[in-house]
Amino acid sequence: MRKRNLILFAGALAIAALAAFVTRSWWTGGGASAQGPQRARVISVELAKAERKPVPVDVDAIGTVTPISSVALKSRVETTIVSVHFEDGNKVNQGDLLFTLDARQIDAQIEQAEGMLARDQAQLEGAQRDVRRYSDLIGKGATTQVNLDNAKTQADILIGTIKADQSALDNLKVQKSYTTIHAPFSGRISAANVKVGNFVRPADTVPLAVINQMAPVYVTFAIPQRVLVDLREAMAAGESRVVATIPGHQQSEQGKVAMVENSVDSTTGMVTVRGIMNNERETLWPGILVATKLIIRTENSVVVPTVAVQRSQNGNYVFVVRDGVAKVQPVKVDRTFQGTSVIAEGLSGDENVVVDGQLLLSDGSRVEPRARKTGA
Repeated sequence: MRKRNLILFAGALAIAALAAFVTRSWWTGGGASAQGPQRARVISVELAKAERKPVPVDVDAIGTVTPISSVALKSRVETTIVSVHFEDGNKVNQGDLLFTLDARQIDAQIEQAEGMLARDQAQLEGAQRDVRRYSDLIGKGATTQVNLDNAKTQADILIGTIKADQSALDNLKVQKSYTTIHAPFSGRISAANVKVGNFVRPADTVPLAVINQMAPVYVTFAIPQRVLVDLREAMAAGESRVVATIPGHQQSEQGKVAMVENSVDSTTGMVTVRGIMNNERETLWPGILVATKLIIRTENSVVVPTVAVQRSQNGNYVFVVRDGVAKVQPVKVDRTFQGTSVIAEGLSGDENVVVDGQLLLSDGSRVEPRARKTGA
């Protein structure tokens, strides 16, 4: 009985082994031949053209807007404010009347000086008549030379007195001119720090008001010393430009380089540059910080979208597609500009580069282009 069971168990194992062999042969033989050879995987990617075009060579920096002219108005005489002729914060033109000061005391002094001048002029006329009369009499022997000399001396004294009187009168008129304060240039005025009736004097530390020139204005910023030579060459050729933009806004102003500081800061390696902007719309306000772009020159360069450039341990590279195959192309990136990378080496322009789908690619992968995504 035991022997019979062993024979049956061995037969069952043989049948199971035969079934497994037949099944494996079907899957490896007949099944594979039914499906045919497997196709190579094709990856869908997004492409863009590498192109050669003019690209500015620029330097970004943070700048400060400063007025070309700024004046703090102060009184040059001790008196009181009679009138204020402007609205706080308004634009003023050169020559506009801004303040009128009390001039009554100076007016009285001017009248007094004019009276003294008139008196001395009358005395000079009398002395000159005496000189003429004594000159006639001495010719007739009717007077002495001493009388004539005394008359001439008196006339000379009165001439000097009249010059002093005239100088005193002119000085008073200058003092009178200080009682009306006019705008020395066009610009925008601050709030008035004094009102009608306030007493002012030259020793006051707080100005009556401040005028800042608004157009044009300066934009001052710092650049690395490595671009100083290129900047000076561009200035000599008249190619340099400055663009100042208010952060968070699209408003900007363009201008040119007005001045480069005569020394480099040895602690930072930076040099101060000053640009002059027309600012006719008063976009730039004195004291604000702006994003400045110093455009040194324009070069004809090969550019690709920055998203096409990949990085590895061996450096930067892009995937170039030719005949449906993606190839790794090492590149050297010189700089970036407005979402594009300037390629110094590796591309000649007009190549198709992959800008989306690089994670699935390797050197030699087959690809098919797809339509570029557009904003909804």
